[in-house]
Amino acid sequence: MHAHRFTHRRTALAAMALALAALAPLPAFADEAYPSRPITLIVPFSPGGGTDIAARLLATRLGVRLGRPVVVDNRAGAGGLVGADLVAKARPDGYTLFFANVGTQSINPWLYKMPYDADKAFAPVSLFAELPFALVVNPNIPAKTPRELVALAKAAPDRYTFASSGNGGSPHLTAEIFQQATGIQLRHVPYKGGGPAMADLIAGHVDMLFASVLETSGYVKGGKLRALAVTSAQRSPVMPDVPTLAEQGIANADSGSWTAVLAPAGTPADIVDKLAAGIQAIAQIPEVREQLTAQGAIPRGTTPAELQKVIDADRTRYGQVIRTRGVRLD
Repeated sequence: MHAHRFTHRRTALAAMALALAALAPLPAFADEAYPSRPITLIVPFSPGGGTDIAARLLATRLGVRLGRPVVVDNRAGAGGLVGADLVAKARPDGYTLFFANVGTQSINPWLYKMPYDADKAFAPVSLFAELPFALVVNPNIPAKTPRELVALAKAAPDRYTFASSGNGGSPHLTAEIFQQATGIQLRHVPYKGGGPAMADLIAGHVDMLFASVLETSGYVKGGKLRALAVTSAQRSPVMPDVPTLAEQGIANADSGSWTAVLAPAGTPADIVDKLAAGIQAIAQIPEVREQLTAQGAIPRGTTPAELQKVIDADRTRYGQVIRTRGVRLD
């Protein structure tokens, strides 16, 4: 009788242990369980801009690949800092991601009082695309090449002006890099957005600006602006007849922007790797590449380590430019 009770109790305990074991997470299969619900992709800028368009393109494809919706959530403000802070403080479970650019990751830490540790707040996932700029001038400026523009500017320091979408943005800093590389001095005229800056350039109120090839190509084709160069290492398919700065003998002046996906620091490595593999695959889809190219972007798709190298290199470079050129937000 006692032996029967003991055997029954031991069997019950064994069954309970098996049940508890079944409920416990199995590390070997953790990656297979993700994602089990929709993912939010925070875009730190307003809807309709280039960053937002690229984010929505990626979100649609990534949702299909992962089998769960990837929902874009625009959280604009403070040069991208509002959205970045939201992601930096989110639960690191792979369900809140950040669609970043060069400004949020490599420029803002030098210009803003950061509400988080910029070096430790994010886990890099993948660089999605690069966004080269074009150097464009009003047609009344006699220069046909960057070297001719440099000669004009050296002959009359502080006479020529460049517009930008605002202090501290990547178009502004690209112009500062150009001045530093060529030894010229231009006058900066900042605007509240790229639209007003472009309008005043076309009207002849300012002389030049750096902006994305997508923003400028239509005006160049229509004869309202003249493109002197693109800032990428290779020519842009959107402006195939416009040489790079390096082709025209101006070194160390390549600049521009990029878009990338990051996650909150502490996100499990298997989730980061799964997301990175998905973005790398999406960046190689011919239709996606065509859509990005039409937007003036260069498709990439990198490993997390490769993205981190880009962030670090750009942060060092822009920090040096901001310090030596005295760039401030006000």
